[in-house]
Amino acid sequence: MKYKRILLKLSGEALMGEKGYGIDPDRLEQYAQEIKSVKELGIEVAIVIGGGNIFRGVQAEHLTIDRVQGDYMGMLATVINGMALQSALEKSGLYTRLMSGIKMEQVCEPFIRRRAVRHLEKGRIVIFGAGIGNPYFTTDSTASLRAVEIEADVVLKGTRVNGVYSADPEKDPKAVRFDKLSYEEAYSKGLNIMDLTAFTLCQENNLPIVVFDMNKPGNLLKLMTGSEEIGTIIAN
Repeated sequence: MKYKRILLKLSGEALMGEKGYGIDPDRLEQYAQEIKSVKELGIEVAIVIGGGNIFRGVQAEHLTIDRVQGDYMGMLATVINGMALQSALEKSGLYTRLMSGIKMEQVCEPFIRRRAVRHLEKGRIVIFGAGIGNPYFTTDSTASLRAVEIEADVVLKGTRVNGVYSADPEKDPKAVRFDKLSYEEAYSKGLNIMDLTAFTLCQENNLPIVVFDMNKPGNLLKLMTGSEEIGTIIAN
């Protein structure tokens, strides 16, 4: 097995499925089964999920809401998604813990690094909600930071496309997919993989990033077993 402990980054928008807003139960169930198939291999799994299907902090200015307030609203949206994913995972027979960067003990544990690592060692899936607990940081940055803190082997960024392309493949049919990139190559080409804070954190800590299509059934398992070349890896 290539990886013993992974940090899976999921977008909130992906949870919408074919809907225009909120959570698609079919997509939620699919993600739960994908994660279960990997967990059954004995891999330790941590998850960060966005909140864009409910609210994004960057929307705040259009609603005349203060940016800081908007970012906190976005963090709460990630907790809602985390609770939904936790419920789906537990329904499929997995043990989970939801940890939050903002204290809300009635629904989730506060994030404590040592406790998170212990949960992983005991075979529980750990979902990190509410970002890092501070405004102006994205869930990409949360994924990178939490991955470094728990000493994950890799950050897996689940998207709608199978890897990193030279241009948006949904708009440009001539876009070329990269199998592997160095951090320097990704930066020099101006490829939008993660925000710069998140990307730099991975680079400085020699933490590889794999970008892949999470919506295609079986992709996560294939990526973990190495049975197929899935996605794009960014590493030193």
